Amino acid sequence: MTYQFNNDRPIYRQLVEMIGRDILSGVYPDGSKIPSVRDFASELKVNPNTVVRALNELENEGLIQTNRTNGKFVTIDQNKKTQLKELLAKEQVDYYLNEMESLGYDFEQALSLLETRKEELNDITRN
Repeated sequence: MTYQFNNDRPIYRQLVEMIGRDILSGVYPDGSKIPSVRDFASELKVNPNTVVRALNELENEGLIQTNRTNGKFVTIDQNKKTQLKELLAKEQVDYYLNEMESLGYDFEQALSLLETRKEELNDITRN
């Protein structure tokens, strides 16, 4: 796994988003074991405390659970995962709409642009 970090916000916050996305997209299947703090930190070349902070946040969000003797595991709670997916999707839509508004597009124009782009992408995948 390779994560690219930006300097625009704390690394632990970026880890929360990246690992959370991997969990929600199935990279880490339901009930699967999450790599240890040490393994994560080594692989990502970040401080172990940063990984601990990110994993604690993911646990607070309900995406992972700790088994004291065996480590951390991805939740099997589908309702929690569905809620978080919807929340992330709404954040992405809000971001898109705000960006389009800053470019002078109203809602209908932004929606039209999405529909046009979807058609273009479908044409590309058909060819």
